[in-house]
Amino acid sequence: MTHITYQWLEAGQTQQEIPALYEVLDSCVAQGASIGFISRDRQQMTHFWQDVVLNLACGDKQLLVARREGRIVGTIMLALAMPANGKHRAEVIKLLVHPDARRSGIARELMQQAEARARQLGRSLLVLDTRSGDVAESLYLSLGWQVAGQIPHYARSTAGVMDATTVMYKEIEQP
Repeated sequence: MTHITYQWLEAGQTQQEIPALYEVLDSCVAQGASIGFISRDRQQMTHFWQDVVLNLACGDKQLLVARREGRIVGTIMLALAMPANGKHRAEVIKLLVHPDARRSGIARELMQQAEARARQLGRSLLVLDTRSGDVAESLYLSLGWQVAGQIPHYARSTAGVMDATTVMYKEIEQP
């Protein structure tokens, strides 16, 4: 069995890893993942990761990566920039696992570590959205997430279809 390691990256580390992060994102989009991109435009995806670097530097986001044999094969982020009345919550975004590394527990471990980190940061409510009916939805449910509702025609897929999204939440206990 291949050993997987997990690492929270800071802005400078993320900047150095942009080519690897781009590859994970591009591979997921190529497989039709509903993650904010409808084309495999390298410039747009690279710009996305450059924005992440800025958000990490100012503390608005945190980025966890999974590595297999040193290569980044998965990501998850916590979006922490909330209005004053929402400092108790965080949004889970960009849970990505490279297609070559799927079905090995990486997504589950990324989620669990993100929840633990949110707890450490004093966040008691996590939210996310996922394409309705996607395999990720069943993962979240198995981890104790609750469905808040669905929004029809929420996002255009890579195939051009308007998909619904399921909005989910999880209350996490503080230590």
